[in-house]
Amino acid sequence: MPTDSELEHLQGQLIELQTQLAFQEDTIAGLNTALAAQQQDLNLLKRQWNLLKQQYSELQQQLPGSEFADEKPPHY
Repeated sequence: MPTDSELEHLQGQLIELQTQLAFQEDTIAGLNTALAAQQQDLNLLKRQWNLLKQQYSELQQQLPGSEFADEKPPHY
């Protein structure tokens, strides 16, 4: 049978572990929230990038002489 001091020591360790677990759970929840927000930002940036590429391509097609835009000049 454990003594009172051993039980108090084990109880203190249990409380310390529970405290650490609570902090870790809070940290994980905060990181999860930040990651979700970053993923939303990334998805928005990808959509905007694709829209810009499409608009650029459309503008290139409308410019006169655009069929030569990707060719290197003769002196290369």
